[in-house]
Amino acid sequence: QSLCLELHWPEPSDLDALWQAPVNAAGFRLQFKDQSALLDRKHYEVRIAESGIIATRRHNWHDLFNAFVWQNTPKIKCALNRQQVAEIASVGTRQRTRFQSAMTHFDEAGAVLRLHDGLMQAAWDEHDWPTFFRHWPRAAERGAIQLWLFGHSIYEHALNPDIALVAKAVVIREGNAMTTEAMDACIADWIDRHVCMQDPQALRPIPLSGIPGWHPWHEQDDFFERVPCFRPKRPGKVYPSPMQLADSLAVR
Repeated sequence: QSLCLELHWPEPSDLDALWQAPVNAAGFRLQFKDQSALLDRKHYEVRIAESGIIATRRHNWHDLFNAFVWQNTPKIKCALNRQQVAEIASVGTRQRTRFQSAMTHFDEAGAVLRLHDGLMQAAWDEHDWPTFFRHWPRAAERGAIQLWLFGHSIYEHALNPDIALVAKAVVIREGNAMTTEAMDACIADWIDRHVCMQDPQALRPIPLSGIPGWHPWHEQDDFFERVPCFRPKRPGKVYPSPMQLADSLAVR
């Protein structure tokens, strides 16, 4: 006997009912609105800043995942919005600064990794993917690693299991576990103070297919040669040092 499952898409009003929406810097409570009903022709980011309205396409995976990210990490999303609008005010809508590009990369494909393992950090610095990912389970067992996927495009692309996904990560060097709320406040603080995401090249690639359990070929000896997302480090490439909680005003 076959089982038929029907997908019922949540409407923007349903998404609003799922969270205690915060108030933005202008004093407006954030809310999801059907994009097709918005006739003001405002820029997506400007509308959020000026009215709290997050334009959301109905029956759209990309925007559905974006709404979930807003609900899970509202402080980061609000910080990105504040800084995007500030950059628009500075250079207009037809230009993009390196800061804007970095924020957009993170918004679409970002991740946050808390890592407290010198061997893994050194391997990541050099794109030594076998060492980095083979040590992942041991680091996880002793609480030295946490991963938060932030970019809503990552979630959308993950619907296709054949895609080798690569996230763009901000790294926190910290030995103790962090709650999602603490991470959210910490990253938002760094964005607002321009101490991270100043350039898209500063975001570290992390091929998600390498995480044990993600890809069915992981235990095969030639896995890191067969899957194209495990690229070598570009000559001369140097990544910034991981961020530390001592750098954040949000945890003081």
